[in-house]
Amino acid sequence: MAARKRAREAGQNNDPTVDKMDEDGSSDDDDDDDMNIVNVDFELFNYDPDIDFHGVKTLLRQLFDADAQLFDLSGLSDLIVEQNTIGSTCKVDDKANDAYAFLTVLNLSEHRAKAPVAQLIDYLGERAKKVGGAAAAAVPGVLAALDTNVVGLVLAERLLNMPAEVIPPMWSMLVDEIEAAVEDGEPYGFTHYLVVSRTYYEVASSLDQSERRQKKAREEASLQYFHPEDEEMRKHAAAAGAYPFIKEVESADSKRAFQEMGVKPAGFMMLIEASKFQDAIKAVGDYVGSAA
Repeated sequence: MAARKRAREAGQNNDPTVDKMDEDGSSDDDDDDDMNIVNVDFELFNYDPDIDFHGVKTLLRQLFDADAQLFDLSGLSDLIVEQNTIGSTCKVDDKANDAYAFLTVLNLSEHRAKAPVAQLIDYLGERAKKVGGAAAAAVPGVLAALDTNVVGLVLAERLLNMPAEVIPPMWSMLVDEIEAAVEDGEPYGFTHYLVVSRTYYEVASSLDQSERRQKKAREEASLQYFHPEDEEMRKHAAAAGAYPFIKEVESADSKRAFQEMGVKPAGFMMLIEASKFQDAIKAVGDYVGSAA
């Protein structure tokens, strides 16, 4: 599987090669009877407003999960695809196809008067209070001072079956593009990055359980990551944590991961100081590479 980008400058590419294996997860080259290897070329493209609107909107709906209905996703998708020199889509076969993954950063100070961004600023400030800890004060404080803080809102999502190995090139490319944009005098000289992601809790089924057992299960529920790189990136954050969605309409039992476990999705945010962002991206690349 190769990942490369048609970038703003000819010759700029990032082309790691990894193998996508079948569901048994085996990596024994001698066991050809039990494993099929499929070579897939994942290509990274700049945004094209004529092609990428619907694909990005679909992934945004997945990213915000139950709360997606609270936002103007069409307006937000327009902002993302019109900003076509920052961020990437990841596709297979052809640029004209829908994105399998996307990554971008929006300047909150620059766009805060626009309705889709204003909605997100209010939402994330309020949801941060549900995270608790450092995030409860840090994120609302940073968002309340957008005249002095230049905050980059990082939005990233991918289809659930996408291999994690395609993600580090997307992040590295984003860092390079931000540096190039700053050199060109564009408004991407951030003081902070606010990364929005998703996570979930594996919780015991509420079916056929006593109230006492249900309470114990809730207390023991542990945080899990849809995006494994988030676990590494949060180590570099000034504040990070999960928050409950406002529109929780489905029970955990309706999203079972295993026979005895239910899945309760939650939002996830990380506030990273700009001085630590590149180290966080490098750590993600090392982490995904070592876990492959």
